[in-house]
Amino acid sequence: MNRPSPIPAFIAYLLPVFGWLYVYLFQRGNSFAVFHLRQAIGLVLFLIGTLLTWMVVAWLIAQIPFAAMFSVATFSVVMAAYMFGVVIWVLGMMNALRNKSALLPLIGEWANRLPIV
Repeated sequence: MNRPSPIPAFIAYLLPVFGWLYVYLFQRGNSFAVFHLRQAIGLVLFLIGTLLTWMVVAWLIAQIPFAAMFSVATFSVVMAAYMFGVVIWVLGMMNALRNKSALLPLIGEWANRLPIV
């Protein structure tokens, strides 16, 4: 049985933009690498979306008198999301190195539907 190399899938996690381009341009036929490319891009989009959502909510809360400290305190949600992101990032790299096509927790199903061919 011919198994795909785990290195392109691992690179998709390890080098965010350059690894994505490598997998997209040179490993497009490798369905295993493309699967992990979707997972890696989904993880980064989740983290960016978390930060942007916090920025909007914190700005709205800061408009309320005496509530600015609450908007600063909500940054702990962003920190928790980023700690979760580090954990699932490592999990994704381990899955790639073990030749497993396992979805990442919480974001895996959504990331798998990203239109990356």
